[in-house]
This record gives sequence, C-alpha cells and structure tokens, in this order.
Amino acid sequence: MFITFEGIEGCGKSTQIKKLKKYLVAKGYDVVLTREPGGTPIADKIRKILVDATNKEMVPLTEVLLYYASRAQHLHELIIPARQQGKIVLCDRFNDSSLAYQGYARGLEPKLLSALTELVVTQNKPNLTFILDMPATEGLKRATNRAATLKPEDREDRFEQEAIHFHEAVRNGFLELAKKEPERFVIINAARNIEEIFADIVNIIDMKLRPTSDERRATSDKK
Repeated sequence: MFITFEGIEGCGKSTQIKKLKKYLVAKGYDVVLTREPGGTPIADKIRKILVDATNKEMVPLTEVLLYYASRAQHLHELIIPARQQGKIVLCDRFNDSSLAYQGYARGLEPKLLSALTELVVTQNKPNLTFILDMPATEGLKRATNRAATLKPEDREDRFEQEAIHFHEAVRNGFLELAKKEPERFVIINAARNIEEIFADIVNIIDMKLRPTSDERRATSDKK
C-alpha cells in the first residue's frame, strides 16, 4: 500500500507517521518512511530551496514546478521501486499538498495542477490518505512554537510566515479534496492528544490491511 499523511502546518502528521511505521514494522510489514518535498538526495536539495524563509521572492509558478520536479525524482527513485518490491510506503505529504497549498491557497489554475499531476504522478496515487485536521490558528501556533526551538539554520518555516488566511485556505482545500474522493481520504481530528489520534489511525489501518475472504481462501488453497 501507498499511504500518505496530509494536513496544515503543525497538525502532528510527522509524529503520527513515525508511530505508524513502528507499529507496522512490529507486525512484520516491510515499511518505507519518506517525506515531501524530499525523500532522495536530489529531491532534498530542492526541498532546501522550497522551505527556506529567505526565498521571499519565489512566485507560485516557480514553487509548484519545484514541487513537481522533486516529486518526479522521489517517485522514480524511491516510491515506485518500493511498491514494486511489495513494501508499504508511508509518505509525509504528497500530491494533495500541492493541490491544497498551490491550488486552493496560492490560486494556481486547476488545469495546470491537473496537467502536472497527470505528467508526474500518473497512476501512482495513494491507496489511503489521512488528513490530520485542526483549526488553522492552533496548527500555526504549534508550528511557530516548534520553529522557535530550532537553530536558525535548521528552520524550515517559509510557510509558517504566511498570513492566517493562507493556512485557512490550505485547510479548506484539504477538506474539499476529501469530499471529492471519500473512498481514499480519512479525516482525523488532530486537536486531541497523540494517543487518541493514533488509536483512530490504527483502527483504520488494521481494517484496510485485513485480508479479504478471497485472499484468505487463496492462502488456504495454497496450504
């Protein structure tokens, strides 16, 4: 399976995805944990440009093209090979972030994003996407507080410096995307404690990974 975690800044998805990897590995699954932008050496170099708060002059078109350039490398170097090897891929952000951030929040044309998605992502859509949802004000406060604990050279806070209406547009974008594909998206209330959130995620994961009756029958026939 290809499972992605999405949400606004500070929603806690990075914490939850790491817990999920540990949980799945303990159950015997072969798991790859990655993130966007980044995930490969070339994509990580692009990430440094995208998250650098000093790049204030970057226009939305440049931003979105860099994201898809990073994604193309990420897919072909890491995600696609891992899936072909039968591994579970967990990704901290993927294409839905581009649709929410650069589409709903930046206002780029849907036709452009559709064309880039078709060109880069093709058939490699996630099987399951968790949206960790919370009010934008709370998420931004968490993200800002986290950035304040880091050294200036370690901060990746270009998006945290956007106005609150930008983050509200991102949140609304994710919720709109979920309405369009309810079979893929699961919205999780992230305004709770870590363990409560994780319990909901595990319940969904266990249900999705449970063998179907046909799979159980096939396994039984082999025996």
